[in-house]
Amino acid sequence: MPNLLHLDASIRQEKSVSREVSAAFAAQWREVNPEGGYTYRDLGLHPVPHVDLAHHQGQHVAPDERSAEQRASWAITEPLVAEVRWADVILLGLPMYNYAIPSSVKAWIDRISIHAHFADRVTGRGVLTGTRVVVASARGGSYAPGTPRAGLDFQEPYLRGVFGTIGLGEHLQFVHTEMTMAGEIPELAEFRTFAANSLANAHRTVRELAAAEPIEATA
Repeated sequence: MPNLLHLDASIRQEKSVSREVSAAFAAQWREVNPEGGYTYRDLGLHPVPHVDLAHHQGQHVAPDERSAEQRASWAITEPLVAEVRWADVILLGLPMYNYAIPSSVKAWIDRISIHAHFADRVTGRGVLTGTRVVVASARGGSYAPGTPRAGLDFQEPYLRGVFGTIGLGEHLQFVHTEMTMAGEIPELAEFRTFAANSLANAHRTVRELAAAEPIEATA
């Protein structure tokens, strides 16, 4: 049966659009896959520590030769890597902070994005072929092509690049909900209908993606 790794990153526990949309995906996926595996990690509420020098040095040392400090740092990383390798679908509820990803997501990426973790030691081929990644992002404004702030989207290009380097780029899909601050900022009031439509479209899209057939891995 397929496995879903569900991550949220918003610092908001309530009224978070990214959490709302990712939860809609997860609910639909679990309905379609009642016997599937499900793991949830809240990076917003329980962020993983940023990598340190001990972690960096430890990747160049055999596990049984690492210092106590290196082992402690890698004890944080190894379960994160195991979750990624276990998952058939990775779902990331992602707010946009200062035009980019939250630092908690960057810390998670820095711990998992070591190529050796995701390549077969004999063949060198990636082991994540067939893994689907769905990013349910929420943006206070609009960064769609043709909008004034289109060039300030440092979220999607970064994730496409970094996920691509570890073999997660082939089946990477983004679902953006935009103008989420229209209901809170008076100057954006004219975009409330746009925001409502964007949210409704995001819900519809994630339900469709969650119901999609699993991707067959290729050799």
